[in-house]
Amino acid sequence: MTAFDLDAIGAGLSFAAALDELSAVLDTRTAVVVSAPPGTGKTTLVPPLLASRSPGRVIVTQPRRVAARAAARRLAHLDGTPLGTRVGFTVRGERSAGPATRIEFVTAGVLLRRMLDDPGLDGVDAVILDEVHERALETDLLIGLLSEVRELRDDLVVVAMSATLDAARISDALGTEALPAPVVDHEVPAFPLTERWEPSPTPRLDERGVTRGFLDHIARTTADATRELTRTDPAADVLVFAPGVREVSEIARRLRDTVPDVDVRELHGRIPSAEQDAVIRGRRAGATPRVIVTTSLAESSLTVPGVRLVVDSCLSRHPQRDASRGMTGLVTTAASRSSCVQRAGRATRQGPGTVIRCVDERTYAAAPVRPVAEIAVSDLADAALLLACWGAPGGAGLRMIEPLPAASLTDALSVLRGLGAIDDQGHATADGRALARIPADPRLARALRDGSPIVGARLTAEVVALLGGDVRVAEADAAQALVTLRGGRTPDARRWRSDADRLERLVAPAPGVRSDLDGVGLVIALAFPDRIAQRVDRTAEGATFLLASGTRAGVQGPLAAVEWLAVADVARASGRAAAGSGAVIRSAAALSEGQLERAAGHLMTDRVEAEFTGGRVQARRERRVGAILRSSAPVRASAEEGRDAVRRALRRDGLGLFTWTGGADALRRRLGLLHRELGLPWPEVSDAGLLDALDTWLAPELDALAAGTSVARLDLTSALRRLLPWPEASRLDELAPERLEVPSGSRIRIDYPELGDPTARPVVAVKLQECFGWAQTPRLVDGRTPVLFHLLSPAGHPLAVTDDLASFWSGPYSQVRAEMRGRYPKHPWPEDPWAATPTRHTKKRAAG
Repeated sequence: MTAFDLDAIGAGLSFAAALDELSAVLDTRTAVVVSAPPGTGKTTLVPPLLASRSPGRVIVTQPRRVAARAAARRLAHLDGTPLGTRVGFTVRGERSAGPATRIEFVTAGVLLRRMLDDPGLDGVDAVILDEVHERALETDLLIGLLSEVRELRDDLVVVAMSATLDAARISDALGTEALPAPVVDHEVPAFPLTERWEPSPTPRLDERGVTRGFLDHIARTTADATRELTRTDPAADVLVFAPGVREVSEIARRLRDTVPDVDVRELHGRIPSAEQDAVIRGRRAGATPRVIVTTSLAESSLTVPGVRLVVDSCLSRHPQRDASRGMTGLVTTAASRSSCVQRAGRATRQGPGTVIRCVDERTYAAAPVRPVAEIAVSDLADAALLLACWGAPGGAGLRMIEPLPAASLTDALSVLRGLGAIDDQGHATADGRALARIPADPRLARALRDGSPIVGARLTAEVVALLGGDVRVAEADAAQALVTLRGGRTPDARRWRSDADRLERLVAPAPGVRSDLDGVGLVIALAFPDRIAQRVDRTAEGATFLLASGTRAGVQGPLAAVEWLAVADVARASGRAAAGSGAVIRSAAALSEGQLERAAGHLMTDRVEAEFTGGRVQARRERRVGAILRSSAPVRASAEEGRDAVRRALRRDGLGLFTWTGGADALRRRLGLLHRELGLPWPEVSDAGLLDALDTWLAPELDALAAGTSVARLDLTSALRRLLPWPEASRLDELAPERLEVPSGSRIRIDYPELGDPTARPVVAVKLQECFGWAQTPRLVDGRTPVLFHLLSPAGHPLAVTDDLASFWSGPYSQVRAEMRGRYPKHPWPEDPWAATPTRHTKKRAAG
């Protein structure tokens, strides 16, 4: 085995100076964090260093395919060996490696799926996770899985590398509870960077995304700066950062029209690998200056030689989960400042450079400090399935940088259960393991597997390649997009055709099965049954559809005339395209009702829905697809359906649904006081207590309501009496009587306190004259609770409130007498209330 010549490979690379330190750390530790600026050579030097220390294979992960290919080609070139021999790569759909390969560059997704078949990584001595600072979801998952593998394999070396990373968090995740992984930090003096600010006179974003005016501004700014640069430094190239492929193409087209003497290139993941490699290799001496328009692809994982000027849109496109709809889509937002620093650094890798930011300094300062980790904003269905197959549902027991967000994980597990990919305990089923081995989102994997026998392997593969390829779908018509791709020669079409070929090879052929565009909707519905949608409204501007998930979304164009859609992509939006729904359909196909039933049988229900409304039970037989109501007809509810409807209404709206008569309310208050003062066995009659005991006290009434009786006809007094405890119930009138006899002989109703007030007292409101001579205040509940008297005037107005009658007669009464006897001269106001005869009549009538 010939060792790698580190001196030759590292010539001119500053990270060569850090190799001794890293090697010394690796002598004692098997997990290391490496932090070094872009362009220093860590991706080129660390893999051969590790390969020189052990005989096994070294795996190096990259977040993107183009970066994995480029890094492998560069290292193979520096090693002087053909690509695919000592140094190789494996990415989705492409492989150049063999049994003798010592260093293999792969995407993180390739390694994740490889570990499902080979969890011990037999024959692998080291894994290097590059560009960890990007916090790609798959890299985060690898950190967790590799930490567990290292518990079983103490010889496996794991190195996490990045230009800028939160070293402490990565170190904790890679290390142990007691001992974090050591950090090797390599710093080099940066070449000078000149910052310029060129804000756009028009907004960067509107409801449709990046505005045309802003794209014009970027192109003009780039053209002017390129002309200036080529006059002063003809050997320099320009790198322009745009948020996505569409913007890259638009800016490149404008530049070709305005600076025809410059070689304008595009660089993103959807151009052929040969074109990507040509950009990364740089230009030959004396060749035409280049302007390279790129996505965030070139932000940190690639070195583009010769760049001295960066023009930055300061925008980025990333996945973002819409929690209210349980969906994840790509959104365009302000790029984080750390990302913008990375982009600017492209201009100073080989000498002094300049960055032109197409915003003002205030807007730049308001951007987030660093990008949000994908794990926090992405759809987690694929990640959750991989973890379930690994045997760690939800990441349980793994040392990860941060846990999977609970809400997103719950949604993902719900999706997986709907696919039959996991069981009730969250462990992968046989179907789930089969889906996990298809390199696609589990929903697309399910569509590929189940759609092929129905509409044919080719059409299914073509649709899945379209859905997974981030291809822009004109007017949201996925079927028409397929037609365009089939006849196209664009980079999108070539990439789509390659993906479709690869996917077709993953499923068994279905002889004699063939379908054309009418099968597109079925494949989409198999992938996303919860996005089957029915048109609910149509206007001149478009139509609104209701999805099975409950979301409403708008669409314009030909699909607005379709009754049923299988929706592949829906995103939050505003304006006419959203049709007032708050969301817009971006990709869909027509769906027949027969296809609907085939794809979404598990979402279809046919049941009686009973509701208690308007004081009665009403029922309808409803056929639904998720939230979509297909038909509804009135029926008579069964007894159980009716009882359940009443129970639901009571738990939702409370006991206020009933009409409480005075007698029922009074009995409830009496029972409430007894429970408050004596406790059990006297029943708890608060709302919560009564709702918990519905079947104990209200069973006959529930049956009556279920049979159609109006709520107004219920006798709740009789119902409450069912709660009376025996034999204690025989003392109800003694402990908490309905009325109290006063000295005049009147029997006055006792007003018992409202429920829930622990200090409120029973009240008797009685005319003052009826209580003359009454000294002892009566007490209820075996003497525990004194009655509170409201002593009234002859006209029924309150004169005094007291629970101490003796004190009242001896004191405040004299003042009340002085104020009232002139106002009510016909009624007795004796000087001595102790000796007066209690009466409810006037003096004349009392005397008669």
